[in-house]
Amino acid sequence: MKKKINIITLGCSKNVVDSEVLMGQLKGNYTIAHDSNEEADVIVINTCGFIHDAKEESIDTILNALRSKAEGVTQKVIVTGCLSERYKEELAEEIKDVDGFYGVNELPEILSSLDTNYKKELLGERILTTPKHYAYLKISEGCNRNCSFCAIPLIRGKHISKPKEDIITEAKYLAKIGVKELILIAQDLTWYGIDLYNKRELPDLLNKLSEIDGIEWIRLHYTYPANFPTGLLKVMRENSKVCSYMDMPLQHINSRILRSMKRGLGGEKTEDLIRKIKLNVPGIALRTTLIVGYPGETEEEFEELMDFVKRTKFERLGVFTYSPEEDTSAFKLRDDIPEEVKEERRDRIMLLQQDISYGLNKQQVGNELRIVIDRIEGDNYIGRTEFDSPEVDNEVIVDSKGNDLLIGEFYIAKIIDYDFFDIKAEII
Repeated sequence: MKKKINIITLGCSKNVVDSEVLMGQLKGNYTIAHDSNEEADVIVINTCGFIHDAKEESIDTILNALRSKAEGVTQKVIVTGCLSERYKEELAEEIKDVDGFYGVNELPEILSSLDTNYKKELLGERILTTPKHYAYLKISEGCNRNCSFCAIPLIRGKHISKPKEDIITEAKYLAKIGVKELILIAQDLTWYGIDLYNKRELPDLLNKLSEIDGIEWIRLHYTYPANFPTGLLKVMRENSKVCSYMDMPLQHINSRILRSMKRGLGGEKTEDLIRKIKLNVPGIALRTTLIVGYPGETEEEFEELMDFVKRTKFERLGVFTYSPEEDTSAFKLRDDIPEEVKEERRDRIMLLQQDISYGLNKQQVGNELRIVIDRIEGDNYIGRTEFDSPEVDNEVIVDSKGNDLLIGEFYIAKIIDYDFFDIKAEII
């Protein structure tokens, strides 16, 4: 009887992909569970080490697994991922009952600790943890940017593009098992190809991925504003499979703060880029994230950010409060904004965004949009438009009465009602 292994994934979609690849390698050797509450012989925790709260969650999860080991339920606890990469020696010193700490690029070593070997013939194969009609597709690892607040380059290293042929192989496998939507992920999609091909190759990669039978939507997470490759916009406009959606974390609009953040682009040029994107891809949905409470952020600079959000009317927006991260250049700055002020600023922007979203949703009433059905929930089907990424964006609610819809299928829906973040529709 095979041993049962439970893979617990914390953090971002890049970790999701890493866990899915690990499970793909283990499928012949173990009975595999993901994020399960059931007992398991082995627990592997894929940790996040990005900000303070994520680190705490990772530590709590490790300690819970060790309680299961102490009770004799679990035989082995393995820790991998970003927290383990960044603090391997400290963790090994403090938490001695863990059977192994491994970094983000040590898949063969993890497999060896689990009494199996890396199988090259399984390149591109994964066990999906998402609904079977969409999957995250990681096209590169690491980051060459030097943003003052971000620890990702310290954790995952310099940017390394995955060869096109490997990406295509993986995408074809995903299409073969029923995936219809590819969500491209990287710390910086726009850098793709520079290290391998001496030029930015994201536009060409998108066109090649769109030729794969079965792929209906291709979505972009995350692009970077500085040195943005404008040739990408032509592909987004002309290739119907590339969603009119872009996730571009801007972080702020005040030029002084952007300089301190080492973003490589000031406020005026940031607004010029947004205008260019909207002009070249009419109807595009822009998602961004912002940071409030960065060291030294004055009330006037925060109000400038508020005015920017009012003017731009982002279709999708999230806000983080600044979290000082060890070994980043911003860590040397005095974290002088009280937590309650950070949270109040975050809440003010999100309240503003709620009103913006409400107004934008109101404008959708009467429109007919193509949607994909993600799941059924109570008496409703829950779907998405091409302008929405799963889990983080708006949803389309369709009454299940009188409808017999299939999960993962596409339908044309007419928008009939709206709320702050979701819209209601009927199938045509």
